[in-house]
Amino acid sequence: MLTAPHPNEGHRPLFAAKDINDFYLQHCPKIFPQDGSPFAPVANLVKSLTGPKYDGEYLHNIVREKLGETRLDQTLTNVVIPTFDIKQLQPRIFSSYEVQYNTFQNALLSDICIGTSAAPTYLPAHQFEIKNSTGEVQEFHLIDGGVAANNPTLVAISEVAKEINRESSDFFHIKPNDYARFQVLSLGTGSQNPEEKYPAHKAAKWGVLGWLTSEHSSPLIDVFMQASTDMVDFHLASVFRALHSEHSYLRIQDDTLSGAVTSIDISTKENLENLVKRGEELLKKPVSRVNLETGKFEPVDQGTNEEALIRLAEVLSEEKRLREMRSPHGSFNEERK
Repeated sequence: MLTAPHPNEGHRPLFAAKDINDFYLQHCPKIFPQDGSPFAPVANLVKSLTGPKYDGEYLHNIVREKLGETRLDQTLTNVVIPTFDIKQLQPRIFSSYEVQYNTFQNALLSDICIGTSAAPTYLPAHQFEIKNSTGEVQEFHLIDGGVAANNPTLVAISEVAKEINRESSDFFHIKPNDYARFQVLSLGTGSQNPEEKYPAHKAAKWGVLGWLTSEHSSPLIDVFMQASTDMVDFHLASVFRALHSEHSYLRIQDDTLSGAVTSIDISTKENLENLVKRGEELLKKPVSRVNLETGKFEPVDQGTNEEALIRLAEVLSEEKRLREMRSPHGSFNEERK
């Protein structure tokens, strides 16, 4: 959750979870304007060869309008946002934990969000700089964080682990590397049905254009993004299984998508409504876990995703209550004074 553009105005979230669908339905067609002309495929090919497919202006404007001058240290809850610095060729992780120790982390949230949304070939890379209290300047040249961490779950766990090792007061009752205490919810954005991915006999004939263009997406980007996502899921599924804590890791993902709904940027009314429908259907599907032998998601006997989310909310609510009771800074102790 993010603070309002002016943090002193009630410290309330800009959006509730129920508002997300409406935001996308309203703004996606303007972020990714569709060319309905007969020459659209040719025009899109030319764009992909000469620059990003979209100029990003509408996205940048709406992000700056909503977030204003809010900075990373003003989020209402702790956040970890991965990006990738194309000039340094290394990940840049913006963390509200780390900002306490590194003033160069404290960027405008609008700059971070624009940077981490800059998917190669779709949106332009984003450049900005941060000046610290001593006048030193650091530049950032950012693209989509999915290049480094398309599934950011492991990044988030790493940031929490660092805070535990620092003996942060937020985690005073947790021992280092005590993964069994973690409760992890990982939400995927969907992936193609395996039967509709790229067969070798087709890929064998691709040159630069073939790897960058296909009917609905860019195969090269799909390959890198999917590999990053799956490796994280394989790793975490293995770790939580080894700790006999599989129930503590909930991954919700639809790997049966096909056609237009697999696209990053097809923002027609029909496709956006289909995406909403797939999300609603996903809640009713059984909890699934990756089979470490086949790489496929398979149902497990833990009810539906919706039921699992309700159970997780109850666990987190109880954990918050216990932390406040035990912490010297918790609301429970404040009320007793």
